This record gives sequence, structure tokens and C-alpha cells, in this order.
Amino acid sequence: MFDFVPESARATGLGALMKGVGMVTRYLPIPQPTLLVGPGSSARLGQAIAGFGHRRILVVTDAVISKLGLLKPLTDALAAGGADFVVFDEITPDAPIPLIERGIAFYREHDCDAIVAFGGGSSMDAAKVIAVAIANPNKPLRSLAGYFKGLNTPIGIYAVPTTAGTGSEVTVAAVISDPDRHSKLVVVDTRIVPKMAALDPNLMTGLPPHITAATGIDALTHAVESFVGNWATPATDGLALSAIGLIFENLPVACRDGGNLQAREKMSLASTYAGLAFTRANVGYVHAIAHQFGGRYHTPHGLANAIMLPHVLEFSMPAIVDRMAQMAVRAKVATEDDDPDEAAQKFLDAVIALNREVGIPQHLAALKEADIPALAKAALNEAHTGYPVPRYLTQGQCEALIRKVLPPKGAGEGDTAAPARRAARKATAPRKSAPRARAAGREAATGSARRKADR
Repeated sequence: MFDFVPESARATGLGALMKGVGMVTRYLPIPQPTLLVGPGSSARLGQAIAGFGHRRILVVTDAVISKLGLLKPLTDALAAGGADFVVFDEITPDAPIPLIERGIAFYREHDCDAIVAFGGGSSMDAAKVIAVAIANPNKPLRSLAGYFKGLNTPIGIYAVPTTAGTGSEVTVAAVISDPDRHSKLVVVDTRIVPKMAALDPNLMTGLPPHITAATGIDALTHAVESFVGNWATPATDGLALSAIGLIFENLPVACRDGGNLQAREKMSLASTYAGLAFTRANVGYVHAIAHQFGGRYHTPHGLANAIMLPHVLEFSMPAIVDRMAQMAVRAKVATEDDDPDEAAQKFLDAVIALNREVGIPQHLAALKEADIPALAKAALNEAHTGYPVPRYLTQGQCEALIRKVLPPKGAGEGDTAAPARRAARKATAPRKSAPRARAAGREAATGSARRKADR
């Protein structure tokens, strides 16, 4: 889109444009769901929904969650309250268009009038897109991608996240995949924010360490990108900084001791705070690149974000030193008396150390050198048409960033989750301080019985 504009002029023009758009977004009315927090909150949500008089409720989830019995507190409460419901449990990571179409048909077949999204980001996003599509039956799914493309108001949505990472229970966006075009579709509409959401740590105690780590760094990415971008507001700053502090304090604990309900609950809150922050302040290059990895290689979203976060932070640092210093203070790796440049470096080092501690691998095994130019071009197009990044990348710079996560020569395209599982097992050992490092560490995620709960 911007190929005809010299790169030297592009950054100035885009920066001014995005700041102008940001003046609009800061006043855009965005609803916030009623939150039920704490052990057993999914059952309390079921009780509340049962009292709303819905004809029949569609529960959207995945087969693993269904088999594990995690739905039971919610569905028992619905049944006890006399609410009729049906379960669509076919959701897969980055739900593709044909799967969404099956969900739409299932909804209509059973004459539903509300949706409960139960699971990780993929389940919640699939439920949101189903809700928009049901209300706009004459629009193909691809035509709903973008901002406010559905004329009619989506049907009511309730949410129960089973991972602490995506924040989709409070956001205005939903991401699905287009397998024919090897890309992702992003639907954005303030009306798809769930009406109510339950943050129930009981549902997260069975998450294995590598998925806990992946989703936790996903939440950290949301908080960081919302804080350093040009659409940040005092309100989003407070939410983002709170999330950063909670994640640095509680993610290692949740990885070491998955049954720690306090750490799980605080990670749930961190994910929600970060979701609220980026819903208004938006994201940046980490997400733009991650979406390309997901579209081309089916890389889990949290993994892709985690792989790129330190590299994008290092590139952006000259423009965001003061902001990185503030994040360092909130992460308790620096003090307000520290030199801002030193504090900023401490934050970058702390992100790298945290990733290493919780078992995030450094490279994307599926990445191919030949794909990098196209991946970079698509990422820049996404970012430069919608994200308020603090410092602009050129095509060459973006390619160089992506090239840093190429697997070492001789490494195959095997199981990208295996390094994460091995490293995650190490994360269960007593915590040790990590040395300063400039290498990047990153995310993994596919995995065991709960991997389908991760987006």
C-alpha cells in the first residue's frame, strides 16, 4: 500500500496520521464486561446467565476442555437455573473459516439466542465471529474482517477464559484464520465485547507449564505494546503497568506450581488488565509479525508474540527509553533513581530472563529464509495501516528482525513444542536469578492435552 512512498518520508507521515487517529480512539465508547473473579466464578456466571431468560444458549469450546469436564460448573449452574443449552466443542487453534461456518450452522440448527465462549483465545474469538455473522447473515465471513463491518448488532456473548493470556474476554477484536489465503482475519467491533466474564482460577490449575508460560508472555506483550504505543492514555497506562507487575511477580510461580490459585487468579487479572489496555491503546509490530507467523505456519499466537517481543523492544528502545524505564520500575528490576537508559536496558534484560526462566525457546523452527521478505512486507502493511508504533521499521529492518529468530542451521522443522516442554520442566526448579543477556528467548506452544485451549 505504501510502496510508492519513500521510506524516509513514510515514518513522518504515518506517525502524524496514527497520532490523529489516536485522538479519536481515546474517546471511543468501549463497553466493559461485568467481571466475576475467583474460584467458582464460572458457576456463578452460569447462575447469572440462567436468570436472563435466554431461549437456548450455545456454548462454544474445544473438545479437550469438554472431555476434561471443565464445563461442568457452568453447565450444572445453567441446568439448575432451568436454562437450555447446547455445546459446540469443535474449536481448534486459530479457528479457520470452514469451522466458523459449522458453528454458525450449529447455532441456527438449535435455535439459539446467546453464546457462552468457554476456553482460550481461539474459542472466544470464534464465538465472537459467530455472533457477528449470525446478526449479519448476508455478509460472507471475509467481508466482516476490519473495523465495524457488521451493520447489525451481534448477539449477546458471555466469556469464560481458561488461559491467562489473550484477554479476549474484554476486547473488541476477534481473530480467525483463512486457510485458502494463508492469512488471519481480524474482526473489530466494540459490540463484540462480552457482557459478562468469569475469571475462575480453578479452570487453569491443569495447564502445563509451557502453555502457562506462552499465554503469560502473550499477556505481557499486550501490556507492553499498549504502554509504549502512541495511543496510550493515563487509563491504559495504569492497566498496562498493573499487568506488567502482576506478570513478573506471578508467572514464574504459576509455571512452578500450577495449583497455586492465588498466582493463577493474579495472572487472570493481569491478562484482563492487559486486554483492557490494548483494546483502546492497540498493539504494534510484535503482533503484526506474529500474525504472519500464524497465518503461514500456524504458529500459536502466544508463541509468535513471545518470540518477537525482545527483538521489537530492542529496536524500539531509542524512542521509548522513559517508558521502558517505567516498566522496569513496575517489574521491580529498577528503581526510580536509576538512569533511564540503564533502567530501560534492565527491562529488556528482564524480559529475556523471564522468558528463559519459564521455558520460552529462542527460535521459530518453521521459519524459512525464503519466506522472510513476504512476511516482513505483510507485517509492515498490517502495522502501518492500523498500529500506533513508537518507531517505524523499514522493509529491510523488519526482515532483519525476523531473521534473528531463524532456527540454527541444521535444525529441522520438527516439534516446536519439544524445546518448550524441556525448558518448562526446568522452570519447575527453584527460581534462580538470570544473568544479563541480549539474546532473545521465546514462546512455544502446542503440547499436551490442554494445548487446544491456547490460541
